[in-house]
Amino acid sequence: MKKDLIVNVTNKEVEIALLEDKKLVELHKEKHNNDYTVGDLYLGRVKKLVPGLNAAFVDVGYSKDAFLHYFDLGPQAANVLSYLGDVRSKKANASNLKNFKLLPDIDKGGNIKEVLKPGQEILVQIAKEPISTKGPRISTELSIAGRYLVLVPFTDKVSVSSKIKHRKEKDRLRRLVHSIKPNNFGIIVRTVAENKKVADLDRDLRELLQKWDECFHNLKGANPPVRVLGELDRTSALLRDVLNDSFNNIVVNEEKLYKEIQNYMKSISPDQAKICRQYKGKKSVFDHFGVERQIKGSFGKNVTMSSGAYLVVEHTEALHVIDVNSGNTAKKEDSQERNALRTNLEAAEEIARQLRLRDMGGIIVVDFIDMQDSNNRKTLFNKVNEVMKLDRAKHYVLPPSKFGLVQITRQRVRPEMDIKTAEEIPTKDGDTQEVQATILLIDDIENALRFAIKDQNEKVALIKAHPFIDAYFKQNKKKYQWKWFMNYKRWIKIQPRTAYPLMKFKLINASNEEVTTN
Repeated sequence: MKKDLIVNVTNKEVEIALLEDKKLVELHKEKHNNDYTVGDLYLGRVKKLVPGLNAAFVDVGYSKDAFLHYFDLGPQAANVLSYLGDVRSKKANASNLKNFKLLPDIDKGGNIKEVLKPGQEILVQIAKEPISTKGPRISTELSIAGRYLVLVPFTDKVSVSSKIKHRKEKDRLRRLVHSIKPNNFGIIVRTVAENKKVADLDRDLRELLQKWDECFHNLKGANPPVRVLGELDRTSALLRDVLNDSFNNIVVNEEKLYKEIQNYMKSISPDQAKICRQYKGKKSVFDHFGVERQIKGSFGKNVTMSSGAYLVVEHTEALHVIDVNSGNTAKKEDSQERNALRTNLEAAEEIARQLRLRDMGGIIVVDFIDMQDSNNRKTLFNKVNEVMKLDRAKHYVLPPSKFGLVQITRQRVRPEMDIKTAEEIPTKDGDTQEVQATILLIDDIENALRFAIKDQNEKVALIKAHPFIDAYFKQNKKKYQWKWFMNYKRWIKIQPRTAYPLMKFKLINASNEEVTTN
């Protein structure tokens, strides 16, 4: 699988598109002034305790206080508070924990009042970005992520990613990390560390310890609330987490960020630094690589798949609901059960992509097309699990219920990506009307043509459409009409109809009858 990372820098934000085999699978937007990114460390102050929720609200500088539940304190909360006290009182004169005496873990079933008090300073990490009307969700289970390792202060535990399957490799990595890690620092070995040399791991560890040292120095003179250690920007964090040998291109449209990314690439993967290049074309970088068209077709209430089947995506406060519709995909030679299975399997792939693309979190309920055969339901369940393996967010998939519903839970750490794709067009009576993105109309016409000719065996001879659409086709005759002639062995005319709205078209057969495709 080939991967491309396309980075579009605008005045307000940085847009990052991840393409797999040229198909958009992730879209990230980071505002230039975003101060509350997952992974950032803050020196905050406890505003109030809420014993009924067993939680505290902490001022980290956001308009809404951050929420800290007792369970998010973590076992090492007493150590975090003790270390912070030593740093703030200047008892600690170095960031290393070599001489730090670890305290016992806090009681799992304890109460927030036993650990915190109003007005107390506290070192916390952003676990979830502010979402909707809620402030950030925070934790005192501190960790700093690197390319191969994750540094976890106040513990001596070493754990290896469960995605590394070979026992010998796990044991090798565990031995290597134990030989290089300092006292009172735990380490999580990431999946990408598989088969890496000790020099690579040691370099990564030293960079993480430098970050911890930076946090230490920032804490000494800080006035809460303040950020004391920032996570990497979204582009670098994405590269750190997903970069592998399958990456094909990293394209950036702005010189400053291009140089920053290239330098970061040289530090984490020197052999791949050459794949990073600056885009200098006249068109938008997203238009040049077809990202904008994919955004228009992938967001919104209805999402059409290549076969003609489509998804209807609805959002509520409590959950997301996705309905699978077969559209015009039915084939005469197939039974209803076979058509349902084929459509459901295609929908499973698209749904997995949609969850990553929109960063949908919480509970997702999918209403697949009903299937009677239990083997087919099992095949669908296996397919959903298979395609969800590409998702880096924590998730869990339940088997289809007797009503054909599949429930998915997916980790939510930042606001869902919500892009308005509907456009307003004028109507003949002077009003405006919302329609799907006009850029997709040509795709709809081509899909309808393909279905009518290939699946319905119709002899389409004419397309009636708005004069603007007629003019577009005539300007691009080689791209469309000649291509149709080669594919379908017949010349298909375009006829302008001024009475038609912009988004309306009709297919007419050789008998001058309208062809129905839905």
